[in-house]
Amino acid sequence: MANAYLVVRIKGQADCPYWATHTMTLLKLDKKYRATILPIKENTLGMLRKVQHYVSWIELDASLAKELIDKKARKGGYQKITPEDLKELGFASSDELGTALAEGKATLSKLKPLKPWFALSPPRLGFKRSTKKLYGNKGILGQNKELDAIVRRMI
Repeated sequence: MANAYLVVRIKGQADCPYWATHTMTLLKLDKKYRATILPIKENTLGMLRKVQHYVSWIELDASLAKELIDKKARKGGYQKITPEDLKELGFASSDELGTALAEGKATLSKLKPLKPWFALSPPRLGFKRSTKKLYGNKGILGQNKELDAIVRRMI
């Protein structure tokens, strides 16, 4: 079982109430199509449920974490990370960092030169379901079992 969530902000800033904007700022989801990796805790799940009409999340597996790190991880100046940067953080490779993030042993916000989020693009071929409804109501918001396929199209 995974010990981390991959959270993606689906909706933008327009008509977003203050409490939702504040919660998403705490989750490091400032803009539309930003993604972050959060360790599983009680307060994390409570925050996600509070803003479930704006974000989508899934339990993270190591392969998707590695793919995100390889293609979308950035440091200051929006530069790609290098193997030397990973060695400074104490990880031998992106595989090792991906498994540490997926198991909840490391968090993006504590790995200082790295940005605490991934900037994704809109999914190729669009969303197959509604972006205005929860996953249980034929939408993509909330806890979404198919989010990994959507994120792979957004990378």
